[in-house]
Amino acid sequence: MIEMAIFADEPTGNLDSKTTDEVMDLLKECVKSFGQTLVMITHNNEIASMSDRIIKIQDGRVC
Repeated sequence: MIEMAIFADEPTGNLDSKTTDEVMDLLKECVKSFGQTLVMITHNNEIASMSDRIIKIQDGRVC
C-alpha cells in the first residue's frame, strides 16, 4: 500500500470566510475518505485548533 500525504502551505491565506470553510471541508473530506495525512502550515490559530497535533516553529526551531 502506498502512503500518501497532503502538504498545504497556508491553504486559506487571503481567502474570504466562505471559501476558507469550503477549502477546509475539502481537506477534511480527503483525510476522512482516503485516509490521507494532512500536513498544514498556517498562522491562523482557529485553523490550527482543528489539528490532532501542532508543532510550533519559531526562529527555525521547534518550540
